[in-house]
Amino acid sequence: MTNFADLGLSQKVLSAVADAGYATPTPIQAGAIPPALQRRDILGIAQTGTGKTASFVLPMLTLLEKGRARARMPRTLILEPTRELAAQVAENFDKYGKNHKLNIALLIGGVSFEDQDRKLERGADVLICTPGRLLDHFERGKLLMTGVEILVIDEADRMLDMGFIPDIERIAKLIPFTRQTLFFSATMPPEIQKLADRFLQNPERVEVARPASTANTVTQRFVASHAKDYEKRAVLRDLIRAQDELKNAIIFCNRKKDVADLFRSLDRHGFSVGALHGDMDQRSRMTMLANFKDGNIKLLVASDVAARGLDIPDVSHVFNFDVPIHAEDYVHRIGRTGRAGRSGASFTIVTKRDTKFSDAIEKLIAQKVEWLNGDLSELPEPMESHDSRRERGRDGRKDRKKDVERSGRPRGDHKSDAARTDNVAEFEPVAERAEAVKPERSADSKQGHAGRNERPGRAQNAANDDNRDRRNRNRRDYDDGPTPIGFGDEIPAFMLIVGKA
Repeated sequence: MTNFADLGLSQKVLSAVADAGYATPTPIQAGAIPPALQRRDILGIAQTGTGKTASFVLPMLTLLEKGRARARMPRTLILEPTRELAAQVAENFDKYGKNHKLNIALLIGGVSFEDQDRKLERGADVLICTPGRLLDHFERGKLLMTGVEILVIDEADRMLDMGFIPDIERIAKLIPFTRQTLFFSATMPPEIQKLADRFLQNPERVEVARPASTANTVTQRFVASHAKDYEKRAVLRDLIRAQDELKNAIIFCNRKKDVADLFRSLDRHGFSVGALHGDMDQRSRMTMLANFKDGNIKLLVASDVAARGLDIPDVSHVFNFDVPIHAEDYVHRIGRTGRAGRSGASFTIVTKRDTKFSDAIEKLIAQKVEWLNGDLSELPEPMESHDSRRERGRDGRKDRKKDVERSGRPRGDHKSDAARTDNVAEFEPVAERAEAVKPERSADSKQGHAGRNERPGRAQNAANDDNRDRRNRNRRDYDDGPTPIGFGDEIPAFMLIVGKA
């Protein structure tokens, strides 16, 4: 069996790897490290959780032992799609490079430019960044890219999804053509293959698993649910409570708004829960991740910002509150559990409107996912539990508020039209008294009052005025009588007052 000493790594790196507790390289590491040390381009394809980060960090540390960085001229460049991934790679360099005296610069959003500029001025042996922040520094004249020896493009499929490919193409033109390029991706759609063909020169292809495959250590289940959010939340709570071996879990939602709503719901029901999404500032995101890693919170509700490459080594469960729209995201989401040979479990809540997405997932991973407690055809009628009534009432109030605001009624009027119609009988005496007080009201206004049991709003008054003007215009158009002179018979009273001589 191959061990790290057989891969050609330096003694400093081997010592740090041994101190970290690793003895045997993963397949992607065993396949990528030797050609990387020979300065060949690498095309690495492996499912998430297989150790791709170390497969480029370890050979880079060995190669960087010779040479020294100059101010504002980084020697190596690593591009990551998200801040969390970039920070995680920096942690790997700190762990495996503890025997080296290398300057590591991390350029991500949410951190002041001044602090990052100071690191660049000292000279960066390793520059880890997101594409946007890198270009910001370059355009401000704080970076020279002509000294880059190694370029790493990590999570390339995620770069494609996030629209970073034009930025990467621009960055690639700024660095020397003779660079060494290490290109890693969990999936290999045609667009990524074209990108790799453009950036790589005679690469060593290292593919340790079929693209878009899922780990055998993860038990996967679909869970049928009705489509209402409060029903899905009830299903999720039952799932969480039913897991006897649940140590911690990541719960994925498709939208940031749903992350916030689900977090509040679980928190109200007494779960130990936190939230992570792209609108949070960097300090809050890192604090939340640290609390989850340290076990201070048990559940982490997250958007897909947490689905790619985050190294949280011992996540026992993954719950997909929403079926991912892109099937590739399913592979990354459930890859947060069952890492490094550990067992894990994933549960995906599926409604009838999600079937095309669940079918796409099964087609991508080339296997059928078993259903827990029956599929959608066996879905029972929704049960009105105490929790679901509370959730339904809360959602109903939100929906009615939206309808009121959408209809243009005053914000203080929260009754729905249906509620007012159902309660007509209750207000009949009031309506009759109103009719008695004002017997000369027009037929149109009487009919409107009986249908609504309250004074018409501004919108209704405007509509009545428009109808009245329209009828008056029609009468004028077809009036065959004589044209009155002056005011005709409609002379104002004040004009009839006879003044004193």
